[in-house]
Amino acid sequence: MKAFSRKQIEVLSSFVESNRFSTGSSNRKLHLQDISPHRGMLPAGVVWPIRTEEVSKILAWTHQQNIPVTPWGAGTSTEGNPVPTRGGLVIDMTRMNSILKIHPQDLQVDVQPGVFRKELNRQVGINGLFFPPDPGADATIGGMIANNASGVQTVKYGATKDYVMRLVVVLPQGEVIHTGSKAHKSSSGYDLTRIFVGSEGTLGIVTEATLRLTGIPAHHLAATITFDDLESVSKAAALMIGSGLEPAALELLTPKLIGLMNREKDLGLPEIPSLFCEFHGISKTTLKEVEDLTKELCRDCGAVGFEFGVEEGHRRNLWRARHEAWETIHRAHPGKETIIVDAAVPISHYPEMVVFSQNLLGENNATGYVFGHAGDGNLHVVLVGDPGEKNEWSLLEEMNNSIVKQALKLGGTCTGEHGIGVGKRKFMKLEHGKSYELMRRIKDLLDPKGLMNPGKIFS
Repeated sequence: MKAFSRKQIEVLSSFVESNRFSTGSSNRKLHLQDISPHRGMLPAGVVWPIRTEEVSKILAWTHQQNIPVTPWGAGTSTEGNPVPTRGGLVIDMTRMNSILKIHPQDLQVDVQPGVFRKELNRQVGINGLFFPPDPGADATIGGMIANNASGVQTVKYGATKDYVMRLVVVLPQGEVIHTGSKAHKSSSGYDLTRIFVGSEGTLGIVTEATLRLTGIPAHHLAATITFDDLESVSKAAALMIGSGLEPAALELLTPKLIGLMNREKDLGLPEIPSLFCEFHGISKTTLKEVEDLTKELCRDCGAVGFEFGVEEGHRRNLWRARHEAWETIHRAHPGKETIIVDAAVPISHYPEMVVFSQNLLGENNATGYVFGHAGDGNLHVVLVGDPGEKNEWSLLEEMNNSIVKQALKLGGTCTGEHGIGVGKRKFMKLEHGKSYELMRRIKDLLDPKGLMNPGKIFS
């Protein structure tokens, strides 16, 4: 769909205030792509609702008019998740950004989907609480729910799905439903909340959520541990998890990426295979015991260097550099695009996946960076190339396919945290088999016209 008729524009304009609907070229182009190389079809218009009732009216009308709808958050997705593939209407949720109520005694908060993660943590932090899922980017809560985002702290705290207790969802025909409850546990029927978490806006639009929070840890212990080779560092990560040390974050970084980070951030890190670790505890005594055991386990795996008790400023710089790894890679390769591999495997197979990916880069003489959340088996490989060079880009696509297929062969998944979007659709049937067809039937039941974020998850 390329353009709205004059009548359609009049109707859409009646649903919201005049400054919250646009068919202007600049606003439409701002919603054409996320940070991935996937390009969409220019939407015919953009609307910014601020109330559930507005979303309900808009969806009821778009369903009646057969207009494709694409929900939009911060646009920080890496697989084309919010890219409009059929034009139509983009529903930008960023103005539904109220923190409705904080419930400190219940460790809960009620929010609208346009609230940004960092702002949420600033507000609930006043009460000594925080929302742990940390994808690095300052995503909106609605986007995090749509993609089931996680990040560096998943190994200890879990993913977004573990913190969503209750949702208000507008279905494709405009019907408003409530899922879940504010009770900390329930055995009441199907878990509809989990169906919507990770559905990428293909089943409806979340307009309100109750999130579980947890207490800000009293003490932190940050560390960098270095090794001579990648296999040793990934084996150490698996052993640390199996030992019950419960790191809050356990990140694998390779020499090539550390070199980029050193040049950009002046970190002065040894450019050898490394683990960035963080532990949270109730006392310094507890963390000292953790430190001693960590050293013992990592020495057994061939660790050659330890730096524990990283001071606060340096600790923040280390994590900032890790969170900005993708941006750092892009700046180091101007004019290039990236394919981000986001496979995850059982922790016991993580060393094998790291070596497989590193060898694949070498065999193909390709530019790429291997790193990831070693604590939960989530591997990232950022492949760098020029989409305009057909042979080069095809090689990168083939490498992406090879890494994902290897992960699936080892009992893993094609995406640990980035979602399906446009980029990972091709792996869904291979990973899920007949279950993929059940997913499609659920989609057809709730969205029989296929208007909700079309082209995502399903071809």
